[in-house]
Amino acid sequence: MPRHGRKYKEALAKIDRQKAYSPTEALALVKETSYTGFDATVETHLHLGVDPRHADQQVRGVVNLPSGTGRQVRILVFAEGEAARIAEAAGADYVGSDDLVAKIQAGWLDFDIAIAIPQMMGKVGRQGRILGPRGLMPNPKAGTIVQPDDLAQVIREARQGRVEFRTERGGGLHVPLGKVSFTLEQLLINFLAVLEAVSAARPPGAKGRYINKIVVTSSMGPGIKVDLNAAQALRAA
Repeated sequence: MPRHGRKYKEALAKIDRQKAYSPTEALALVKETSYTGFDATVETHLHLGVDPRHADQQVRGVVNLPSGTGRQVRILVFAEGEAARIAEAAGADYVGSDDLVAKIQAGWLDFDIAIAIPQMMGKVGRQGRILGPRGLMPNPKAGTIVQPDDLAQVIREARQGRVEFRTERGGGLHVPLGKVSFTLEQLLINFLAVLEAVSAARPPGAKGRYINKIVVTSSMGPGIKVDLNAAQALRAA
């Protein structure tokens, strides 16, 4: 068991560990119990009733957070010719082809999201061992392999708050909601957007209850359980 410091224990004392809070109450507590000296990230953690080892039970998708993520996103685009010019005009941080592949092979990974046009995947695909484990590999399910005509829109969405999610081996899902400095309304709007996107991504092989547990937390802060019925009711409202 990790040993927690005084500030963590003081934050934990403000939470009823036996209670599942409404989304509004839970997010308000996240803001109240954040004790870091920096603008902490707020996250939601969901446990889903799926077994990702089966292809028909994998959950993967993207969500556009209406309130943004609160962080600067470094966008890399694999493109050539007119597509490269579109990406540069749309504000991508890094645009290129063989030059970017060479930099990545040399160990450079100073970007947060990679987008590619289909014509580039022959070269990009060979970087799977490097990009895949870091969640940086362009993928059609994540909407990061796009036609040149769609590049500008995808880049704008990535800049504004486009987040990819994917289940881990045990069925866990972790998605950022923004920053502690966000207003409660901004965090709640993002939370509901995530819930909607995850619900829409329910795979065909999922049986019975799909979402088993929801927790919200901040960087280094204690987790706060969310009442599932209250969350679904708010989503449906």
